[in-house]
Amino acid sequence: MNTLFDLCGKTALITGGSRGLGLEMALAFADAGADIIVASRKLENCEEVAERIRGAGRKALALRVHAGKWDDIDRLVEAAYGAFRKIDILVNNAGMSPAVDSHEVTEDLFDKVVALNFKGPFHLAALVGHRMAQGDGGSIINISSGASWKAMPRVVAYAGAKAALNAMTIALAQEYGPKVRVNAIAAGPFLTDISKAWSEEQRQSAPNAAGRPGRPEEIVTTALYLASPASSFVSGTIVRCDGALR
Repeated sequence: MNTLFDLCGKTALITGGSRGLGLEMALAFADAGADIIVASRKLENCEEVAERIRGAGRKALALRVHAGKWDDIDRLVEAAYGAFRKIDILVNNAGMSPAVDSHEVTEDLFDKVVALNFKGPFHLAALVGHRMAQGDGGSIINISSGASWKAMPRVVAYAGAKAALNAMTIALAQEYGPKVRVNAIAAGPFLTDISKAWSEEQRQSAPNAAGRPGRPEEIVTTALYLASPASSFVSGTIVRCDGALR
């Protein structure tokens, strides 16, 4: 059964891979046998993760990227393919979700939120998906949110961008199939860095059937499932990993 989750010989690119959910996925994919490209805005943080992965016997590359800027993404893709010659797994994980009263959201903030959560992931998925389709195929995983379907005040721009990401996921699955599978994980509240700003009550409980936020490592099995042959007939799907948000 473990062979279904075997990523040996695969190369995975993970944006926002230096902390939180991205870090957990990077370490889990490496443990399953994949070589990892860790990308985020702070190169030194990426390098720390890459060193951990190399220490575990896998190849790793740290790259700086602003995942909302297309020029940065173009450079990221060229560097990744230049180093590994292929990308088998892409995880669009980088994002931001500032909670601001809607009437106080500036145009600049709105544009930044949409760029990082939708505009950038679209460009990266299109560039990598096209190459995957021309080659041996692959798996693209977009990290979405429960906010994409559940009404959540004060994060309207973020929710809209994630809803667009869901639509993109389904459309690109059709565009780049059958060689490329494209899915999304609609994540619920997780105790990542962002939770440091939460109240103690928010850290202990959540409006879901599980009654609590998720631990970052609890994203791993869902991500491994979508990245690996275990989900070979799954594409264009939004998988909820949220403890059953209400």
